[in-house]
Amino acid sequence: MRNVFHEQLDQLNVELIKMGAMCEEAISAATKAYLEGDKELGQRAVTLEQDIDHKERDIESQCMNLLLRQQPVASDLRTVSAAMRMISDMERIGDQASDIAEIARDMKRSSVIQEVPMEAMALAAIKMVTDSVDSFVQGDLELAHSVIVQDDGVDQLFLDIRAKLIHLIAQGKDGELCLDLMMVAKYFERIGDHACNIAQWVEYALTGEYEDD
Repeated sequence: MRNVFHEQLDQLNVELIKMGAMCEEAISAATKAYLEGDKELGQRAVTLEQDIDHKERDIESQCMNLLLRQQPVASDLRTVSAAMRMISDMERIGDQASDIAEIARDMKRSSVIQEVPMEAMALAAIKMVTDSVDSFVQGDLELAHSVIVQDDGVDQLFLDIRAKLIHLIAQGKDGELCLDLMMVAKYFERIGDHACNIAQWVEYALTGEYEDD
């Protein structure tokens, strides 16, 4: 029975890696749609959000099967419970990538976009998502902690972008576009928050302790 359980746990890890990769691709597609005005990439992010929703339901079913049929010991129970929490955060990451793509689809194209360092924030958010999922699969407590530390950097990038946009509005730049850019930055900041949540659940799985911000 234990061998069966660990085989199924390994399969759960594989599915989490797939879901994490889908989240990364969705954020990347949404970012390029924002930077380049590429509507096809924007639609790709929206489609991936739907795929991520399906993947969440599949993994949730796997987790319930493990809990109900395999009677895991305490440490394994924490692992499966953490996975169920993680997929909820990954589903929200997919939602926010889709939201960014939808804003990008409808917003005006202007040189103002190039004045806002959104790409740096997007790359930082993607790294947080990648590292948080990797920390779970590898059982790497140090990597999970690094994700939590990285969140401060993403928060600072958001504050920098907000200050830049306020300055641009004060200069008479397109206020509607600046508000759209503020929403995009906020969605990236929330993606970072969800990656941080994933890392905190990894810490719980490994140590039995959960530290909320």
